Amino acid sequence: MDRLKKRADFIAAAQGPRIARPAFVVQSRLRDDTGPTRIGFTVTKKVGTATERNRVRRRLREMVRLAGVIAPPSPRDHVIVGRRAALDHEFSVMIEDFRSALMRLTRMKDRAGDPRPIRISPKHS
Repeated sequence: MDRLKKRADFIAAAQGPRIARPAFVVQSRLRDDTGPTRIGFTVTKKVGTATERNRVRRRLREMVRLAGVIAPPSPRDHVIVGRRAALDHEFSVMIEDFRSALMRLTRMKDRAGDPRPIRISPKHS
């Protein structure tokens, strides 16, 4: 699996379906190309100090590595948004939560074809 690096890819994944777990949220987007499945990680400042955010990010990367996820037949982008609970959540539970979230996401349809409008925050002048 490759890593997501560009902001536009993170924003596009945020428009797709998402699954929330106690330690993280997984956002997903089905792509039109034939590339490999890509994963991105993000942790907001709400989680804590830079040291805590980096620790959450490292735990999430290791969780993905140990989960041994087999890429679904269609190429997808996944963004994992870390939560503060990831700092002390049981690691084996995190791995199982991640596997189950990916299973659910592969069965869900993307919101790209959803007729509901996407909420965009208004710009402040």
